Amino acid sequence: MVKKVDKRALRGRAGRMQGGRGSGRSAKGAVRIWGRHAVTSALNNPEREINKIWAVRETLEEMVDAGEIEIPDDVRVEYAEAVDLGRLVSRDAPHQNIVIECEPLPERHLADVATGDPKSPVVVLDHVTDPHNVGAIMRSAAAFGAACIVTQDRHAPPESGTLAKSASGALESLPWIRVVNLSRALEELAELGYWRIGLDGDGEQTLADALTSGPVALVLGAEGDGLRHQVGQHCDQIARLPIATAVESLNVSNAAAIALYACAMREQ
Repeated sequence: MVKKVDKRALRGRAGRMQGGRGSGRSAKGAVRIWGRHAVTSALNNPEREINKIWAVRETLEEMVDAGEIEIPDDVRVEYAEAVDLGRLVSRDAPHQNIVIECEPLPERHLADVATGDPKSPVVVLDHVTDPHNVGAIMRSAAAFGAACIVTQDRHAPPESGTLAKSASGALESLPWIRVVNLSRALEELAELGYWRIGLDGDGEQTLADALTSGPVALVLGAEGDGLRHQVGQHCDQIARLPIATAVESLNVSNAAAIALYACAMREQ
């Protein structure tokens, strides 16, 4: 349980709202996160540097009283009405009466988290740019004990409120490795002992047949385009999910969840 703070520290008059509507990144490069679960996870993450909290007073006091969060002494708190908070987030985003501004998480390195544990697959995303999809994949990856998620720097969404809300707290707990070149990252995974399986509807084998008992890296491409050729060439095997012919393909986040479940259910 986290430490409660003195309610007197939360008392005060709401000032003028600062900042305009956005997807979850400010002009300074800081990140805005909203939604009770995502905000609670960020506030309880010791690696996350919090700059400011905007909230409906009753909501913040309720979260403090319940022991969900503690408010660091150096973090500015600004009270507002729910309608005002709506101006700080994406249009119609469910902010649940609380928004925070924070710094991006510290950079992580692949070799530090890809330890070769067969029970902890690595998820590699090739040009998956929708923050809702990346967030949903993070949530599934965290649920099934993945070691990390790997994306490219330039062709993946940044940290944002939209992604954090979709990840439902997983952004704070699942290591996110951002690399310059996915092919080199896949080579590094091979050196670390991972069997690299690319998912594609044209794969000759099903994923169940392609899985080994050792450490696995699941490689998924963008919806529609699929895996790029050079990324596929750096996979040890290309496999498919056995879906009905009436359905052309699955959403990439659904495919990731099914693949992670298959990894979890295989015999070690």
